[in-house]
Amino acid sequence: MAQAELSAAEYLKKILLAPIYDAAVVTRLQPMKKLGQRLGNQVLLKREDEQAVHSFKLRGAYNKLASLSAEQKARGVVAASAGNHAQGVAMSAAKMDIKATIVMPTTTPDIKVTSVRALGSNVVLVGNSFDEASQHAKMLATEHGYTLIPPFDDAEVIAGQGTVAKELLQQESQLSHIFVPVGGGGLAAGVAVYVKQLMPETKVIGVESADSACLKIALETGQPTALEKVGLFADGVAVKTIGTETFRLCQQYLDEVITVSTDEICAAVKDIFEDTRAISEPSGALALAGLKAYSQQHELQGQCLAAILSGANVNFHSLRYVSERCELGEQKEGVLAVTIPEKKGAFLNFINMLGGRSITEFNYRYANDSQANIFVGVRIPGGFDELHQLTDALMNDGYPVQDISDNEMAKLHVRYMVGGRPHKVLQECLFSFEFPEQPGALSKFLQTLGTRWNITLFHYRNHGAAYGRVLAGFELPAGEKQEFNQYLDRLGFAAKEETDNPAYQLFLAHKG
Repeated sequence: MAQAELSAAEYLKKILLAPIYDAAVVTRLQPMKKLGQRLGNQVLLKREDEQAVHSFKLRGAYNKLASLSAEQKARGVVAASAGNHAQGVAMSAAKMDIKATIVMPTTTPDIKVTSVRALGSNVVLVGNSFDEASQHAKMLATEHGYTLIPPFDDAEVIAGQGTVAKELLQQESQLSHIFVPVGGGGLAAGVAVYVKQLMPETKVIGVESADSACLKIALETGQPTALEKVGLFADGVAVKTIGTETFRLCQQYLDEVITVSTDEICAAVKDIFEDTRAISEPSGALALAGLKAYSQQHELQGQCLAAILSGANVNFHSLRYVSERCELGEQKEGVLAVTIPEKKGAFLNFINMLGGRSITEFNYRYANDSQANIFVGVRIPGGFDELHQLTDALMNDGYPVQDISDNEMAKLHVRYMVGGRPHKVLQECLFSFEFPEQPGALSKFLQTLGTRWNITLFHYRNHGAAYGRVLAGFELPAGEKQEFNQYLDRLGFAAKEETDNPAYQLFLAHKG
């Protein structure tokens, strides 16, 4: 439970005197030159991933444990966490020789569970969300006399996390905006209450994931209100209900709260990597995603903006998803469903209609003799305005088209399922190709391949590698197979026949 309400001045004192540097370090405020140039503002990133546990949570956890009495330390502590607070408590407890039990949701990334165990704490996996884990932690505290170490709704935790703001203002006194990620609200509360007393003209903006916006709903209802469900992609901020004390402080001292989408978070992960070579976890990139969105919405220019990179305990396997979605989040890729005539040369004609734009993905499977539906990804440097111009141009030229860039089912599932078996027997041969990847590579590939044979299946995805990879099916009458192979030899593409590949036979080849 939250402690008795403290005044702003009392919080200021606690933050200034917090003894966290026995465990925490002063992290860098690093310029993001590439992103800053793109936005027309100075962009600074507070590198909390540089803490020993790769997250700001160490600050609040250590400050709380340092405040305990000798008797409380002797009985031990318990905490519930989706990961970063757990590591903060575990490391703090190890430094102070305190027995610690950490309750984590079963959905917690393995990297965080492993790290907590390595620090010497007992880990208990319970429930599918932070709230379920929190209830179990409270039960253990009651049963065993442990002191519960809250992840955010506690004055000592808030003060410890507020030391981020102290460093920010020492490192850069001309900040116009500070963007802070919001989960349970501890970091946002600590930063806002500190900044607003010393530099009230500096705006402090809370940033939430759109599928875990517990502060937004609390502000709308006037009190902490539980969300029905939370998204787990940004697991570090997957909190159903904001804390009572954190809400009080955020309501009073935050200037604004905004939300960002999963795709925008993925784009921010990419921005951080490109400018710093650091790999943020999704919740760690949340504040930067908000900075980008806010800067563009308010047309900020020449301002000094800071975002807090709150953590870097990323599950490596989730980077596949981040990579797939980041360009959509930047509005640099559009996804279209287009109907084209089913005839020789139709692919090439359609590619030429795209006006030299880079193709990121091309999925097609023969369906009938009259028309074909294709799933295509297109790079759009001019953003969605350019995409709308492209779709209008395609429609005007007789290509029925639907923009499915915001279609979640299409992006998550359908793009991987385009295909299936043709409805009639085809004299089909399947080949995989490699060719040097460069602007216009797919168009050159199709032009070089020519329009001699009907293409019955086509899949291409630009992953930014040195070589483009295509899987293509061709309708080849038996008497033309040798001629086709000779043609491939002359083209010089690295090609391999895949007609006998069991995956093709099981899922894509016609079965009578």
